Amino acid sequence: MIETTGNRIDWQQFLRRWQEEWIPGEDDVEDLSEGGVTLDDLALAAAPATEAQVAAAEERLGVRLPPSYRRFLAASNGWRIDAGSIYRLGAAHEIDWFGDPYDMTPLYEQGLTERSTEEEVLLAGMWRRALRLETDSDMSYALLDPGDTDEDGEWALYVYKGWSGEFPDRYPSFRAYMQRMYEQFHAGRASVPGFVNDTTRALDADVERARDEALSGRWETARELLTEAERYGRPRARGMLHQLAALSHSGGGHGFGELVADPRYTDELVPVLAARHLRDTCRRPGPHRFLLGAETADDITAAADVILTRIRDRSYRYAPGGAFGRAVAEAWESARRGDTDTAWRTIRAALPSWSPSGPDLLAPLGLLGDPVLGPVVTRERGLELLATPRAGRSGPAPGPVPDLDPPGLCWLAEPARWDTPYDSYRCLWVEGAEPEALPGLIGEDGSAGLTAPPVLPDGWFPYDYRQRDDLAPWEDRAVVAVGRTASGWAFGVDAVPRASAPGGFFVSPAAAASRDGRAVVLWGRRGRDGGLALFHLSVAERGEELYAYTLRDTDVERSGPVPAALDPDRVLHGIGEADRHRLLLTAVAKEFGLSLPRHALVEGILPRLTTRSWNRAPREGEPYAYARITFGTDESR
Repeated sequence: MIETTGNRIDWQQFLRRWQEEWIPGEDDVEDLSEGGVTLDDLALAAAPATEAQVAAAEERLGVRLPPSYRRFLAASNGWRIDAGSIYRLGAAHEIDWFGDPYDMTPLYEQGLTERSTEEEVLLAGMWRRALRLETDSDMSYALLDPGDTDEDGEWALYVYKGWSGEFPDRYPSFRAYMQRMYEQFHAGRASVPGFVNDTTRALDADVERARDEALSGRWETARELLTEAERYGRPRARGMLHQLAALSHSGGGHGFGELVADPRYTDELVPVLAARHLRDTCRRPGPHRFLLGAETADDITAAADVILTRIRDRSYRYAPGGAFGRAVAEAWESARRGDTDTAWRTIRAALPSWSPSGPDLLAPLGLLGDPVLGPVVTRERGLELLATPRAGRSGPAPGPVPDLDPPGLCWLAEPARWDTPYDSYRCLWVEGAEPEALPGLIGEDGSAGLTAPPVLPDGWFPYDYRQRDDLAPWEDRAVVAVGRTASGWAFGVDAVPRASAPGGFFVSPAAAASRDGRAVVLWGRRGRDGGLALFHLSVAERGEELYAYTLRDTDVERSGPVPAALDPDRVLHGIGEADRHRLLLTAVAKEFGLSLPRHALVEGILPRLTTRSWNRAPREGEPYAYARITFGTDESR
């Protein structure tokens, strides 16, 4: 850690600390063992450059050197880096202009466009104006760019690895580069026995403080402390930092370092890694190794394989112990029926009772690996979890984040978005029934019950519009997501109906579903202009359809006595086109107390059921025609 005053660094103190902390690395040990090399030969520092030596270099180069590099030379005239691909920085008399000997400038200039950033433009011109600092390296160059400066007169430093084929690494100043090399020196020796000094002791104290801050709900403070400690390679820091990243949905693969090798954390960390692995690989065919990111014992590897299999087939459940575990079990029951808002409120209320299974666990990470509860913990809820004191800590609780599910059904009338692609939908509700009863009421012949939804990549809509090849052309079997509303109705939702609208062969499943009570069926579709193109309602009780209507544009087909509260002529009287869909849905929701859980449907949490056909077979003498259009391997009928 560099000691600074304002924008200045005490180079003598910093370099002395680095030299005192230095111990031989693997290559150094080999050189020493072969003889001919002493510890003095491996010293990092050189004698300070005099002002005359620095001035002579500046006169030779025709430019004044940037402040931090100039002060560095006054403390050590060159340096053996011993980190990264640059091995030694030259003395003042050894540095010189790079001159672009490999003609890199045209390669970078040809990639510039009118949308190129200022940094991209500066990089393209850097090669011909840069000052080269290194005298020994692994085909790499340390280049100071006088054309890329800041308000303090510092020049950006680029490290280009000639063997990598990658863009150069940019540091805003020579000082920033040396800070990073010092961190890499520490990281490269963090696991070496006996590598203990004032810097490591201070960083390890910060890691312990970060743990307490995180458990107390001050996770942002913890993140700052852990970020610096992780740059120095301190044990524990990476695993803790990536726990915060996983819950805050801040990207990355969420590798947890050596923590994953500790059996105390298997049920918390491995499910997160397994769920991420499945989402990342299910786009690509073929086997993919499940890597934990650390060397683990055979029992942990075997447990990880079991967890991966159970998450793949959606049978895995996160099951911690104690009061928090009981709350998780209750939340799981709510979420599996679609009530993710109640599930989150249950988890949130129990968070203070959570306790870690080991000293380096900061939160109940296992929630994220549960196929049902993982989607409940959105980014906003993950941040709320992190801000909640737990594991016996006290402090103010954060304000609750808003619920995700809008009440009623009006959200079905909203313009389709990437996360709610409901241009067309059809829904069924059965009063007083459990979701498990639906296969016996409307399931296809031989249906064994509900099936788990598949694991899909992030951002993929969890439903498929394609017709099965083994069905007759007229058949229209819906694949519905199944759950239960808070008011006691089992529901099934088909988000992407294959058929465009209920037609002449349509048979509402309401009658079959109403064997033991009432059932309601809705079918809606928006037109290309966003207006309501079709709206169907049918209601049945005890196996008999009571009434139904189908609205196409302004035409209405009816059967049975439609109640006044649902009659489209009354509901839509004097209403403009923009409000028709919303008002019809409002009337249905109010009449029956219906709702649908948008978040559970969009995230693909709910089990599925393949229904019987919503069309009957054509009778003798009834014509039926269909078209098949093939695009590559996809077919539409």
